[in-house]
Amino acid sequence: MDVKFDEHLITAQNERVPKTLPLLDVTAPVCCSPLAAGAMDEQAALEVALRLKALADPARVRLMSLVLAAEDAGCCTCDLAPLVGLTEATVSHHLKQLREAGLVEGTREGMNVFYRPLRDNLTALCRVIDPACC
Repeated sequence: MDVKFDEHLITAQNERVPKTLPLLDVTAPVCCSPLAAGAMDEQAALEVALRLKALADPARVRLMSLVLAAEDAGCCTCDLAPLVGLTEATVSHHLKQLREAGLVEGTREGMNVFYRPLRDNLTALCRVIDPACC
């Protein structure tokens, strides 16, 4: 398994030291038992947590709602930026996080990238959280 690391800073004895968090390939739909089915193993918990981490930002939640509302037409960063009050570069960063979590896909069309929801991946994540939701 190829494991990457995401650098986050934590404070330890008044010094800032990097804390590494493993990043897994989470582009495929999550495939594990629902949360209520019993204790998850460490790997399954990490896979779910990394996907939820991508949504743990208000700007990303707003962007996700806009991408979901656009359906198959897709949304371009140039259209999303003014709607969320962020620069195109910041929107691109947030969408990259959502793409790496397997929640959206990006398709380049000329100079623009259009983002669409990955419905199967979103449905799979919903089923892990609440099997009765879908």
